[in-house]
Amino acid sequence: MKITEYRKYYDAPPKNPKVNKSADQSKASNMFDWVQSVVVAIVVLFVLFAFVLRPVRVEGESMLPTLQDGDWLLLSAFDVEPEYGEIVVVTQPNRTRTGEPIIKRVIATEGQQVDIDFEQGIVYVDGKKLTEPYIKELTYRPFDVTFPLTVPEGCVFVMGDNRNDSLDSRSTRIGFVDERYVLGSVKLRLFPFEPIKYRTGVEE
Repeated sequence: MKITEYRKYYDAPPKNPKVNKSADQSKASNMFDWVQSVVVAIVVLFVLFAFVLRPVRVEGESMLPTLQDGDWLLLSAFDVEPEYGEIVVVTQPNRTRTGEPIIKRVIATEGQQVDIDFEQGIVYVDGKKLTEPYIKELTYRPFDVTFPLTVPEGCVFVMGDNRNDSLDSRSTRIGFVDERYVLGSVKLRLFPFEPIKYRTGVEE
């Protein structure tokens, strides 16, 4: 029995160093491919969040009840022509307390006429009364801008949904917003992760 076992051991083929080397090379290649995939993914994410999609945080209560103070939103920089009802982030220099970017809703675009009846709290665009289910309350608060007015070329007129507690295009401190300073439009709420009911001005 001992002789048989010895012969089995003796007759076993020697290990092939080339096979081991090939296996090591395969492992190294797989590791390189994995690292390369991770690097590419990181670069793609960086480009997306630097130039296409950006997370932004809501500061203040001017967009109540649609957005809450502290909400985190995902912004798309693809939209170059803001449309009525869209929620946008504006980077235009302003005379707010902090001078920081602001989040507002587009009410009118270039060439449109805006009028506000502050006694009734009603907003008109091109002579038509707006239906605004997204606002906290009717628009009773005037600032120093005179109505009616026409939005200049390349600009938009914006207001917050919390109409009586929002500094917006009704004030010369904000005024008309140059479209070049519209960073992008809000696409979804990241935190808390729940739908934005009137993200584009209509129920979704």
